[in-house]
Amino acid sequence: MRRYKITFAYDGTNFAGFQKQPHQRTVEGVLTKIVNQMAKNPEVELAIFGSGRTDAGVHALAQVAHFDFPFEIPAENMLRGMNSMCPLDIQIKKVEIAASDFHARYDVTGKKYQYKIAQGRFTDPFKRFYTAHWRFPMDFSLMNQAIQDFVGKHDFSSFVASGAKPGSRVRTVFAVAAKQDVANDEITFEFYGDGFMYNQIRIMVAVLVEIGMKKRPVDDIKRLLDVKDRQEARLTMPASGLYLKQVYYPGDDLKHSQKKHQIKD
Repeated sequence: MRRYKITFAYDGTNFAGFQKQPHQRTVEGVLTKIVNQMAKNPEVELAIFGSGRTDAGVHALAQVAHFDFPFEIPAENMLRGMNSMCPLDIQIKKVEIAASDFHARYDVTGKKYQYKIAQGRFTDPFKRFYTAHWRFPMDFSLMNQAIQDFVGKHDFSSFVASGAKPGSRVRTVFAVAAKQDVANDEITFEFYGDGFMYNQIRIMVAVLVEIGMKKRPVDDIKRLLDVKDRQEARLTMPASGLYLKQVYYPGDDLKHSQKKHQIKD
C-alpha cells in the first residue's frame, strides 16, 4: 500500500460537515467514494483520514488528509484523476506520496483559521454563504486590541461548545490578526494555534463582536479565560464565515520559522 497526502479546498455550504455520516453528504464521504472508485472496488474499503473535522457550512482553503492506496500512481496522475471525479465544491490542490508512518491528524503541529464578517447594511446575496453578516456598528480598534488577549497558553473552557469531546480545554494560540477591508465592508480575523476545539473560534469571534459593539469591556477576554464558564461567553457566530486556512506539520510550522509567531497573508 502506498500512502498519499492530499491538500484540498472545499465550499462547505452543501456539506453536512467533513466527517462521514450515514445518509448525509460529507466531504469525507465524497472523497472516500472517489478513492475507492479509482482503486476499482478493492476488497476492503479504503479510508480517508483528515487533519480534523469541520462542521456543516464551514469552508476549507487547505484541508489535509491521507489515505493508503493498493497500487502506486504518480502524484501528478493522482491529482488529475481525483480532480476529474470531484464535484465542483471540492478541489484537490496538491498530492504528495507520503512516508508510510505519516498521519494527517496525529502529526499536526498547528492550524490556522480565518473568520470573515461582512458589515453591509443588508445581506449581500453573493456573500451570504461565505461570511457572517453583522450590520450593527463595531469599533474595529477595540476588537484589534482585544484579540491579542487570546495569544498564549490558556484554558479555553469559556469558549468551547457543550458538544465538544471530553478532555483538557488547554490550548496554545501562537498568533492572531485582525484586518479591516473598508472598501468591501469586511473584517477578517485569523487565529493560529496548536489546535482548536468545537466551535471555539466562532465563540471567540462572537466575544470580539460584542467588544466591538461596546457590550463588553475591551479586556473582558482575560476575565472569560479566568472564569472558565461557557455561559459567560454566550453567543456563537454562524458557520458560514469560518475557513480552515492552513494545516502545519513538522518542518513547515510557523512557530519554527525565524519570524516566530508572525501571521503572514
